[in-house]
Amino acid sequence: MKTLRAATLGVLLFVSRGFAGDWTQWRGPERTGHVPEGVAVPETLPADPKIIWHIKIGFGLSSPVVSEGKVFYSDAQGDRETLHAVQAVDGKPLWQADIDKVHSDSQSLPGPRCTPLAGGDRVYAQSCRGELRCLKISDGKELWSVNYTTNFSAAFFGERGNAQGATRHGNDGSPAIDGDRLFAPVGGTNGESVVCFEKATGKVIWKSQNDEASYAAPVVVTIDGTRQLVDFNADALLGLALSDGKLLWRTPPLKTSFSRHVTTPVIIGENIFVASQELGMMGFQLSHTGADWGVTRSWQSKDSAMNFSSPVAVGNYLYGLGPEKNFICVDGKTGKQAWSHAGYINTSAGQAHAAFIVMGKNILALTDGGELVLFAADPTAFKEISIAQVCSKNWCNPAYADGKLYLRDAHELYCVGLLP
Repeated sequence: MKTLRAATLGVLLFVSRGFAGDWTQWRGPERTGHVPEGVAVPETLPADPKIIWHIKIGFGLSSPVVSEGKVFYSDAQGDRETLHAVQAVDGKPLWQADIDKVHSDSQSLPGPRCTPLAGGDRVYAQSCRGELRCLKISDGKELWSVNYTTNFSAAFFGERGNAQGATRHGNDGSPAIDGDRLFAPVGGTNGESVVCFEKATGKVIWKSQNDEASYAAPVVVTIDGTRQLVDFNADALLGLALSDGKLLWRTPPLKTSFSRHVTTPVIIGENIFVASQELGMMGFQLSHTGADWGVTRSWQSKDSAMNFSSPVAVGNYLYGLGPEKNFICVDGKTGKQAWSHAGYINTSAGQAHAAFIVMGKNILALTDGGELVLFAADPTAFKEISIAQVCSKNWCNPAYADGKLYLRDAHELYCVGLLP
């Protein structure tokens, strides 16, 4: 494959501390978009990245994950959302499992949106229609399942297209795991907005809040010594105690016209950052005295509004895709843009997307045109290191494991080697 523009070429260098590790969930092991410390990462991209294997797949907008030598991905097989397991080494199919009937919306072909989640000897898949299934990693056998509408009376939420509340996108925010528990953004407005399950059995441990779900995935983080679930739902940004779902803190209402909150919360110390197309990017600061928590909005910037591409953080700066379809760097302390750089996204297209992965001192972006762009995590200026074409049009967040990038476009799943 040819690069699309001049790039810094040469021998592929890498951090030689050994490489391994799985990419078991949306945006990586900690849901931050960071490759774990100690895992080998490229310092530049090869001019023609090696496609180790690629296989034909059905349509879908969910991302692949990697665990226990297997790659898990979801696609549409006929009118069914289907979860697949293939060997990470060669893409050989291992098993597939039916999850739910596909959901159609007005903006793309019918197919799964939610990234699967692997934990231990189990893998979890959530459908657009709110079917959550727990399967054995070894053979795809179902162990338990729940439905958000029938089991928890959640509305089939989303962007409403008519007076009856018809939705367009469905349940997209991937559940989160911590220890032996799984936290799902169910979206029930009768005390079942977030539901905590025993991940092995599906037993409900607690239910909390009355908010509709958004499209954003919740994150489990430790803030000021307290482990908690941070949820960016359709109504607010909030924190819940992991033990019992008790509300720790909650922002004032953050509502948009179509319940359209998509970005995964990013945490830097005691500061949390979220964004939406309508509200812009926002920074919130938490305070904590004893059992009492407080939250204040530090800044809000529509100049740095992000639609459905989640940013990553390095130091006190956030890197992502701005409203002008440009790469931007935002100072987390002030909300001011440190720099903006255009040229990688097709500005004539409607929606725009790019996925970002922090790789040591650099950031790897996958654009919706299928280009990989490696640039420095440097707030002083945008500094491109190298660029290469790897796939066709996509809205994929890749998985990175063992020096390989696993990604998809509308028709194929790829394993791309980034290390020699």
